[in-house]
Amino acid sequence: MLVSEIFKSIQGESSYAGLPCVFVRLAGCNLKCSWCDTPYAQGTEGAKELSIEEVLKDVAFYDCALVEITGGEPLVQEEAKELAGKLIERGYTVLIETNGSVPLAGLDKRVIKIVDVKCPSSGHGSSFLVENLQYMTPEDEVKFVIANRGDYDCAREFMENMLRGRTEKVLFAPVRPEMDPRVFADWILKDSLRVRLQLQLHAYIWPDEKGR
Repeated sequence: MLVSEIFKSIQGESSYAGLPCVFVRLAGCNLKCSWCDTPYAQGTEGAKELSIEEVLKDVAFYDCALVEITGGEPLVQEEAKELAGKLIERGYTVLIETNGSVPLAGLDKRVIKIVDVKCPSSGHGSSFLVENLQYMTPEDEVKFVIANRGDYDCAREFMENMLRGRTEKVLFAPVRPEMDPRVFADWILKDSLRVRLQLQLHAYIWPDEKGR
């Protein structure tokens, strides 16, 4: 596997925000979002080539029950699914953050999927695979990263038309610093949306610090 970094930090996103978590950041991505906050993981330059057993050993070193496999886009590496399954077998709670453009088929059903639906400002507004909805459970989460009102309206429409009965765990995340979270919060409250306003907790604790 091509691994950008493995580190322990505070989970900054999703409904697991605030919990200690080990992050396995795989290298390489099939998209290049305009607001990507980990551009160093888009490619494979500088990545370490590790076996699944080596990754498991590194994760065990941190003595933490929550693990997130992220990227880049982790599912462009087929071994990510095997890694997730082996972590589950070892008793970890496993999250996988994926950009929604890569098939979810084959993932262990016990893995908690945090699936992005790309909005227009990302440059990849049509990248989501609709067939991925069939693999989602009520425990999985859907995330929209939002930079402007157009993104917000797109996310609201998708949520209302596509997510009914799939999951109630919907995350609306403002792009820093373009989207003022106060304005964003006002939109959510005015529209009475049942979503979680997600601010990146780690970005407030360790602003722009790699490996945090």
